[in-house]
Amino acid sequence: MKIALIGYGKMGKTIEALAVAHGDSIVCKIAHSDDLPEMKHHHPDVAIEFTNPESAFDNILFCIKNDIPVVSGTTGWLDKFEEMKSLCKENNGAFFYASNFSLGVNLFFHFNQYIAKVMAKYSDYDVEIEETHHIHKRDAPSGTAISLAEKIINAYPEISNWSLDEREKDKINIIAHRKEDVPGTHVVRYSSDIDEMEFTHIAKGRTGFAQGALTAAKWLIRKKGVFGMSDMMNLE
Repeated sequence: MKIALIGYGKMGKTIEALAVAHGDSIVCKIAHSDDLPEMKHHHPDVAIEFTNPESAFDNILFCIKNDIPVVSGTTGWLDKFEEMKSLCKENNGAFFYASNFSLGVNLFFHFNQYIAKVMAKYSDYDVEIEETHHIHKRDAPSGTAISLAEKIINAYPEISNWSLDEREKDKINIIAHRKEDVPGTHVVRYSSDIDEMEFTHIAKGRTGFAQGALTAAKWLIRKKGVFGMSDMMNLE
C-alpha cells in the first residue's frame, strides 16, 4: 500500500513507523497545505490526514477532487461534515472519517449506545461525560466525547444537545481536562442519589489509533462513498 501522509506530527510519525514495519510505503509526507499538489506526482493508493481543524476540510477536499481515497482523523471541523459528504458524493470520491480509530474505542461507542438505551428508562440517573487528553490537543471537548454524547442524545428524548463544563437540564455536560502525557481517557457516568456507574475507556498510547487508521486506509482502497468505523467493523 502506497500512503501519502497529510500532517507529520506525532500521529503521522507513529503511522509511518507502523506502516513501514508492515511492509507498506510512505510515498510522500505533506507538512503544509501549500504542498498538497506534490502528492499527485507520487500516485498514492490512499492518503491519511491528521492535521488541524483549520486545514482539514481543504485537505480532504483536495484528495477527493484528485481521486485519492482519504482517511481523516482530524476533529474540530465537523460543522462542515455534511457539506463534505455531499462533495464526496458529487465527485465520486472515497472518504473515511473517524473521531477515533481505536478498535477498542469503537466497541466503546457501540456499547455506549446500548447502555444509553437501557439507562434512558431510569429517570433517577443523570448522565455526564468526562474526558482527559494531553495538553497539545487543541479542541475541547474531544471528538470522541462528542460522538459518545450524540449516541446518548439519540436515546434520550429530553436531551437536545451537549455543553462543555456547564450543567444544563436538557444537555449532557462534558467535562474536559488537559494534562501531560495522557493519550485519551473517556468516562460515561450515570449518577443518582443512591449510587453511581461509570463506563470507561483508557488509551495506553497512540499505537491503537495509528493501527486503526492504517486498517481503515487498506479497507477504503477501491471503494467509493463516505464511511466510518461502524462500516468497517460491521457494528450497526
